[in-house]
Amino acid sequence: MKTAYLTFLLLLACFSSWSQQLLDKKPLDQWSNYPIYPRLIQEDGSWKPQFAYLDSISIFSISYLSDGLNVKGMLISPKAEGTYPCLIYNRGGNREFGALKVAHAAFDLGRLASKGYVVIASQYRGVAGGEGQEEFGGAELNDILALEHILAATPAADTSRIGMYGWSRGGMMTYLALTQSNNIKAAAVGGAIADLQDMIEDRPEMETGVLAELIPDYSTNKEEALAQRSASHWPEQFPKDVPVLILHGTADWRVKPEQSLQLAMKLNQHQVPYRLIMYEGADHGINEFRSEVFDEVHNWFDRYLKNQAPLPNMKPHGK
Repeated sequence: MKTAYLTFLLLLACFSSWSQQLLDKKPLDQWSNYPIYPRLIQEDGSWKPQFAYLDSISIFSISYLSDGLNVKGMLISPKAEGTYPCLIYNRGGNREFGALKVAHAAFDLGRLASKGYVVIASQYRGVAGGEGQEEFGGAELNDILALEHILAATPAADTSRIGMYGWSRGGMMTYLALTQSNNIKAAAVGGAIADLQDMIEDRPEMETGVLAELIPDYSTNKEEALAQRSASHWPEQFPKDVPVLILHGTADWRVKPEQSLQLAMKLNQHQVPYRLIMYEGADHGINEFRSEVFDEVHNWFDRYLKNQAPLPNMKPHGK
């Protein structure tokens, strides 16, 4: 009986490995083929100084298996030999709206990679030519968790130091992933959805045009489906050893800043380590403070992944 059980566990492990396998990896290095190219170069054809870091990184499109589906994504890593901490980036939007482009890899993810990180991101199932259909916080969570296995097969990746970074819907996905993974050491989110019910009260078009179309059995399962995807409903499920950086613009019309404020207060009650930064008059992308946002995110991951700083004491203390 014991032998049969061990055989079953071995077969299960083999299936799990097979079902989360890297299928394809193609370099995206022909910059002149992309619309962003004129924005990157000077008249003599050299990089503009702020984009010189592109010479130090390699950018790839990837295909990988998740739940047996062919899912698309991106991988960016430093060219210099060595091993590096990892960042899993969770994109926002839904379906093709918000799908990752070469510009994302060059401007945002590439800059982080150039600071000494292996950065990986999923398009989510059904996007950019991938198989299946996303569920806006449902089964495609596995597409994110599968990236940990893809990183484990990446020679430059130090999978003992994995961070997670998400924006908007990607922030919601980050919150969900933190309840399912034991491998994330630090997280950062921007303009993150923490309460879907609150969102659709302000933006009913999100319900009819997105949630009702993507969430299975939405009409008969609405309240449960929304709660399952809303971190403000389950702050006690956040791990207490993963520090979370929460960024939000106070003029964000897509996701109200109150969502991050209210979640932060609940995290505080449960002594979950977090830092909340509100940017005055900033929009959903916090575009008015892009440089500050990058520095905050970069410094956060350097602090907890590279320098492995101790966690803050969240218990009330002091004189």
